[in-house]
This record gives sequence, structure tokens and C-alpha cells, in this order.
Amino acid sequence: MEALEKVGRVAKPFGREGELILNLFDNFPENFDMEEPLFAKIDSLAVPLFFDTFEPRGRSGALVRFADFDSEVRAAELVGCDLYIRTAAEVADDDEIYMEDLVGFAVSFEGSELTGEVTDYIDSELNPLFEVTVNGRQAYVPAVEEMIVALDIERREMEFSLPEGLLELYL
Repeated sequence: MEALEKVGRVAKPFGREGELILNLFDNFPENFDMEEPLFAKIDSLAVPLFFDTFEPRGRSGALVRFADFDSEVRAAELVGCDLYIRTAAEVADDDEIYMEDLVGFAVSFEGSELTGEVTDYIDSELNPLFEVTVNGRQAYVPAVEEMIVALDIERREMEFSLPEGLLELYL
């Protein structure tokens, strides 16, 4: 699972070509590799933001333009978003669990007697999903950490906490 550390916030737009002013926190690394993305959480998903430009502004600020945010309107969507980096421990961790590793796990659902199995992982930048078979029927569950409340690697079991009505859509 991804470990992210908050290192800044998008303060305001600057210019007409998607430039933004960032407030960088004290823990923003001095030797940050600009080839690596920052992440913004949008709709509970960690969205990678790759740099087109990065100009430091003093010790705690920067003027940036992110790829795919090349207009004033697009860039304004990020104003107020917290920014994150992958932690060094996460980058070096060889035992990291990826969502696709959870295929085959038995699943249960918080507040429900239903059980099933993860039968597939659908990798999508916009909406990654687990395909789950419950009572012989397929259901789709968002593959985000916020939905997983318990994970037992050794027993190959996991428990989801889903918004009310989501699973009933399929069953």
C-alpha cells in the first residue's frame, strides 16, 4: 500500500498557462527529484502530478506548472489541495503489497453477513476496481485503501467498509 507524506499545499494560480504557487512545508526534501511526481488526493484517490516546470521561491514556496494542467481553469482545480510525496520507506520497501496482489483473497463486508472473493483487479487511473464474486454474482468495489478496513496477508483475507447501498447495486 502506498505511504504518502504531506509536504505542501497548492496556494493559488499564477498566470494564464497553468502556473501555480505552492506553499512547501519544512519537510519538503531539499534533494527532491523533479522526475518523481507529487501527489494530490482528489476524490480520495492519490493523483500523481508530474512537473513541467519548478522554480523555487524562497525557502517555503515554488512556482510550478504540472503536466496536463496547462490552462488557468485546469490549474485552478488544484488550488487548496494538499501535496504529498512517497516516503523513503515506501520506495525502499521490498515487501510492499500492490492491489493486484489481493486477487484471490477472501472478502467480507463490514456490517454485512455477505462474503466473497476478489476475482480480478481492474487497473485504471481514473477508477481502479476489484471484481468481487459474492453469492455467484460479480460486483465491483473501488480499489482504494480507504475502503479496506482489515487486511490479513497470511490468511489471505480482507474486509471492506463500503458506502451504504454500493454492494446492493450488484446483488
